[in-house]
Amino acid sequence: MEYRERVLRMYEMMYRIRKYEEKINSLFLQGILPGTIHQSLGQEACAVGMLFDLRQDDYVVSTHRPAGHALAKGVSLHSMMAEMFGKSTGCCRGKGGSMHVGDIKVGMPPAIAIVGGGLPIAVGIGLACKMQGSDRVVVCFFGDGASNEGAFHEALNGAAIWNLPVIFACENNLYAASTRVNKVMKPEHIAERASAYGIPGRIVDGMDVLRVNEGARMAIERARSGGGPTLLELKTYRFCGHSRTDSCRYRDKQEEEHWLARDPLKTLRNHILDQKLAEENRLKEIEEQVLEQIEESVRYALSSPDPAPEEALQHVFYGE
Repeated sequence: MEYRERVLRMYEMMYRIRKYEEKINSLFLQGILPGTIHQSLGQEACAVGMLFDLRQDDYVVSTHRPAGHALAKGVSLHSMMAEMFGKSTGCCRGKGGSMHVGDIKVGMPPAIAIVGGGLPIAVGIGLACKMQGSDRVVVCFFGDGASNEGAFHEALNGAAIWNLPVIFACENNLYAASTRVNKVMKPEHIAERASAYGIPGRIVDGMDVLRVNEGARMAIERARSGGGPTLLELKTYRFCGHSRTDSCRYRDKQEEEHWLARDPLKTLRNHILDQKLAEENRLKEIEEQVLEQIEESVRYALSSPDPAPEEALQHVFYGE
């Protein structure tokens, strides 16, 4: 795929994630959707940059903020929207909701909402890939808060000593819910922690999809060729609250303005126009197509059947 095509595809994917999440938020505010949401507005470059060059048979392990990761990995937009409405046509048959979307057919197990809970699972998947003799890789997303969990250290140590094909992608958006990262850890950068396990650690501008993709491609190539794991710290920022009830009063307004000015979607759009990779009308065409796809997904979800009551007992593990 030539550079121009890659960049336009990245823009389309990022725009779809942004507008999907904005639509979901609007539906929640209208009282149309149940439950809660944990959105990733502002972090689209992390999802698209990290996953753009994965194969369908590669894996991604996500968090309680999974929508961008799911759409970037190839989970169907229609099935995502149906899942939000709790429909039987949802990607998890209406049983997962916003924090547990996924589709194993495209290499995404349902997202894991427990903070740090996906890290050891990603290591397990990576171990399986290695034992099977395949060259598949695993991208494991987690946040800055998860880097202080015991599971983080155990996972990195396990992946390192077994030389597993796992790329640990820390989306450092500065806040674990409302707790600022510098209040709960001494190192300035989470990437520094990689040295304790003898693996590469790299800091990446998480607001620039091209820089994220550059780091991802290096880490993916290393993992796929048997070089082992890498820790990438993606410096990013969520433009919304931790959840839909969070007004972000704990954040400094100047800090917010600084990061909002670095909107990854606008940055890529400006790059495309400045480098004459596409004209304004082409970008508007892409945007209009995406908006229509989202409206179609809402119509699909609304017309889909609710799960039958007996489905509550299906796909459930019963232990003795």
